[in-house]
Amino acid sequence: MNIKTISIVILALFSSLLSAAELIDLSVPQLQAMRQNSEALIIDIRTEKEWQATGTLPASHKLQFFNASGDYDAEKWLAELKKLKSSPDQPVVLVCRSGNRSGMVGNFLAKQLGMKNVYHLSSGIESWLQAGQEVDAPCPNKVACK
Repeated sequence: MNIKTISIVILALFSSLLSAAELIDLSVPQLQAMRQNSEALIIDIRTEKEWQATGTLPASHKLQFFNASGDYDAEKWLAELKKLKSSPDQPVVLVCRSGNRSGMVGNFLAKQLGMKNVYHLSSGIESWLQAGQEVDAPCPNKVACK
């Protein structure tokens, strides 16, 4: 490789690093502040069984990413997410049980798809509940919840 080619490759790598979107971890107080100060879209990616067990964050949307076997249909999920977003730049906050799955999905959105304004509750709904925050109660009648 000549110097010109090496320079172009380095410049391309450097510029992609500068513009790369990042997943941003949120603590419970940070999420509370975000909910008060922005139109963030809160997406609970857990399973229906998990929603029933703990309830969900108020004003969050249930949009399961992984099924019980750990499989997913990213294309279908992204289409549903797009329907929920009010604008392409609307902040999206992902929530799961402990922060692991929301971290994986958030990194997928930010790093692989280049989506900006992607956040996740770093310790999941567990941290929300431990902080004594309110949740929308689990629905005892599944038919009425859908």
